[in-house]
Amino acid sequence: MADRGRLARRTGRTLPAGLALLLCAAGCATPGGGRTTFHDPNMDFSLARSVAVLPFANLTTTAKAEERVRDVFMTMLQATGALYVLPPGEVARGVSRTSLPNPAAPTAEEVVRLARNLDVDVVITGSVLEYGEVRSASATANVVSVSAQMLEGQTGRVVWSSSATRGGIDAGKRIFGGGGEPMNVVTVKAVKDLLDRLFE
Repeated sequence: MADRGRLARRTGRTLPAGLALLLCAAGCATPGGGRTTFHDPNMDFSLARSVAVLPFANLTTTAKAEERVRDVFMTMLQATGALYVLPPGEVARGVSRTSLPNPAAPTAEEVVRLARNLDVDVVITGSVLEYGEVRSASATANVVSVSAQMLEGQTGRVVWSSSATRGGIDAGKRIFGGGGEPMNVVTVKAVKDLLDRLFE
């Protein structure tokens, strides 16, 4: 990793990760459904060969939702063949060695230390925003909402971020009742949306 040089051409000062995400949310919405995806135009994603996917944050009331979504995310990312995805055990050991206080939301400096320790090019963090069953009148359905971001290992800066929501109750189900797709199917679809946006 040390011989590859910068994965991105840097111009001026690097924004803190939090500020970069705030700017992304304010100005990176893409047409169609109000989806928000950020790709750093200065990032050469083809140079990224290995990734550490950190434990996701769980912002829901469903226990272990973050572990389930992260497992699906890692499996599907590995299946693309685009990156070598470090096994969870190796990531956990790296997190322990670098003493990250909050692995789900590391600072830029912590990302750099972790990437150096694990010898990876990029790091991915994520948050599960919704996970579980929703109800409206006689209709029920499963819903998953997840966000993720990729951070460059050498600088700790955000080079990609996106979010996806799948499932829920549409107008037809609300009127006529009925159920939705199984939780695992909804999760796979949400993760596929994220990965499609990462590689678009």
